[in-house]
Amino acid sequence: MPLDPSSGRRPKGRTVAAIAMASTAFLLSACGSDSDDLAQRASNDGTNYVAGDGSVEEVAPESRGESVEFESTLFDGTDITPETFQGEVSVINFWYAACAPCRVEAPDLQEIHEEFEPEGVQFFGVNTRDTQPTAEAFERTFGVTYPSMEDRSGQVIMAMTEYAHPSAVPTTLVLDRDGRVSARVVGIVEPGTLRALIDTVLEEDSDTDTAAADTVLAPEA
Repeated sequence: MPLDPSSGRRPKGRTVAAIAMASTAFLLSACGSDSDDLAQRASNDGTNYVAGDGSVEEVAPESRGESVEFESTLFDGTDITPETFQGEVSVINFWYAACAPCRVEAPDLQEIHEEFEPEGVQFFGVNTRDTQPTAEAFERTFGVTYPSMEDRSGQVIMAMTEYAHPSAVPTTLVLDRDGRVSARVVGIVEPGTLRALIDTVLEEDSDTDTAAADTVLAPEA
């Protein structure tokens, strides 16, 4: 989505409308029952794989849980710790090379990564099944430049089961600057929806800064 030429930033005020058109929004507080449903679907079809329906779940800042807590290593050897997600908005996408929906959404994720990178938004992939050569071949094919971590052991996915069911791939999470999950998309990401979800978190910080400035500048009674 093009930047607003007058401000250098994307226009505000479109978040709710974009998400409403793309899918139904739910609160993340419902994740427990949602995960149970995903597990049931996986066991019923015998494939141990769930094709997500693109549903979007959001949670207001005051209702978000704790910061994500996991450690991993990117394919390039860089360590990932809970501190990685502090101070910047982050997007985490769970994927693997043979996942058909992952292949469909890969170009969109890369485009959105390039669009938001100047604003400090971090993108990370979590590869749930592949060896490094297979994952890197996928990245070359689709031009993916943001980094991924190898998770064949399930260490990351198990630490994140509150938000990402092991069989529901792809799943995409948006984290706020405190490392808390602010939104989840199960299934193929609709580009406009992901942009809106990221904008929501970026605008939270902008609104906070504005409120703080107004408090400082307010005249004394």
